[in-house]
Amino acid sequence: MPERLVHRPNHHRGTALHCRTNTEEIFGPVVTLTPFDTEEEVIQYANCTDYGLAATIWTQNLQRAHRVAHQVHSGIIWVNTWLLRDLRTPFGGMKNSGVGREGGFEALRFFTEPQNVCVKL
Repeated sequence: MPERLVHRPNHHRGTALHCRTNTEEIFGPVVTLTPFDTEEEVIQYANCTDYGLAATIWTQNLQRAHRVAHQVHSGIIWVNTWLLRDLRTPFGGMKNSGVGREGGFEALRFFTEPQNVCVKL
C-alpha cells in the first residue's frame, strides 16, 4: 500500500475531558490517554460522550470489571481484551452509536417486521 494512504497510530495525552478526541467516534488508529484517580472519575470520563459503541476495561480485579462495566454506557464492553466477539451474541451501540442490534436473537427482531394479514372467509 502506498505510504500516503497509511494512517500511523496516533495517541493524545493530557487532553481536556470534553476535547473532540475524547467525545467523538474516531474510526482510525487513535487513542487518548487520560490519567484518573478514582472509579467514579473514570466512569464520568467514559460516559461524557454522545456515543457508546464499545469500551474496554483493563484490570486484574474481576469484581471491579463487573462493577465498572455496569456503569459505562456502551453497547459492548471488553474486559482485558479487544475485538473478541461471539457472533451469536448481540452487538450494537448505545446513545448515538447506531440503531438496534446485530447478531443473536436481537437481530431477528431488528431485521424483521411483523405483519398482520386478515382475510374474511
